[in-house]
Amino acid sequence: MKQAVSVSLGSDKRDASATISLLGERVTLRREGWNGSVDQVKQRFADLDGTVDAFGVGGIDLWVHSATKTYPLRSAHDLIQGVKQTPIVDGSGLKHTLERQTAPAVAEVTPKKRVLVVSGLDRMGMTQSFFENGYDVLCGDAAFALGIPYKIRSLAGLGRLAFAALPIVSRLPIHMIYPTGDAQNEWVPKYEDWYNWADIIAGDCLYIKRHMPLHLDGKVIVTNTTTEADRATFIQRGASHVITTTPVINGRSFGTNLFEAGLTAVAGKQRPLTGPELTQIIQQLELTPSIVA
Repeated sequence: MKQAVSVSLGSDKRDASATISLLGERVTLRREGWNGSVDQVKQRFADLDGTVDAFGVGGIDLWVHSATKTYPLRSAHDLIQGVKQTPIVDGSGLKHTLERQTAPAVAEVTPKKRVLVVSGLDRMGMTQSFFENGYDVLCGDAAFALGIPYKIRSLAGLGRLAFAALPIVSRLPIHMIYPTGDAQNEWVPKYEDWYNWADIIAGDCLYIKRHMPLHLDGKVIVTNTTTEADRATFIQRGASHVITTTPVINGRSFGTNLFEAGLTAVAGKQRPLTGPELTQIIQQLELTPSIVA
């Protein structure tokens, strides 16, 4: 049996595992959260190297992609410096392939077109999908990642932000870029007028939850790495639908990094899969975003 493990800076309260069949092979998907401890994450990667079939990097991306350029996050690469044998992915492959199907899935549940993408650079495939399908898009990258309440309304604007900020941001400590450990459980309402303007709230689940208002009446939530409790929270606050970009397995959707690691494990190529390879597998498995609530 194959093993794919996501070693995450996130809270261990979101840990889970499942054994499923992919491409005719059994594979165990396991998420391990280490509560923001950089040292423990680095050690865990080193300890498991060569003993599992694929790694996912959880809680941070290795790379951030604009429409035209890729930027490495140095603090994330530092986490995996001890990995020499096991192939390792951060989910960006699925974000640029599977998540390109996001807008058609949203159109199945609502004809409305105003969407807040909490971090477009983190989900470039999803963001491009909305722009290409005629949605009115507000990207909250500067606000949700950097605390600067600046609205970005175009792919060109995202590109300008990436060009200006990412050479600096890519050198920042991880906790300054993304909530880790107990910070993942914090709720600090902000940008309520942005949430209220949007018909669809899309992107990283923790970013969405961290600043969302008490009421999400009629909103469509598009995200992943959701637990049953996450989905219940969205519905209790009034959301009409929750769509996850990765499949729901045993009551939860795993992160793109772990699901991509599972595909990498069963493919058996001992390296990350290319975009065309992932696209072929997605078509073979007939994977699409899932309307789960």
